Amino acid sequence: MTTRAEREARGRRGEWLAAWYLRLKGWRVLARRVKTPRGEVDLVARRGRTVAFVEVKWRANTSERDLAIDPYRLRRVIAAAEALAPRFVRAGDDMRIDVLLLAPGRWPRHIPNASLA
Repeated sequence: MTTRAEREARGRRGEWLAAWYLRLKGWRVLARRVKTPRGEVDLVARRGRTVAFVEVKWRANTSERDLAIDPYRLRRVIAAAEALAPRFVRAGDDMRIDVLLLAPGRWPRHIPNASLA
């Protein structure tokens, strides 16, 4: 069993790796760990006229990684992104919710424009 501090450290490392992955794909990271009363967004990134509010999940293995996001967590990210949109999204921009799933020894699984459908 891991302690809360260990999980927190793993989460921060995952967010750091996710930010670098996005940078390598041409994104500019605008903010990290942005909290709102409605939830938290791990990363806010921009590429051109697209702003992505990114949920990052780090898991111990690929099978856990692929099940790390569920409708409840996605709804919280969507609510937080809606609250943050006026701060990061400009007129004419596209806004989307992305999910980055990470596991040791594996390439990140990037789900652009994740939805509840």
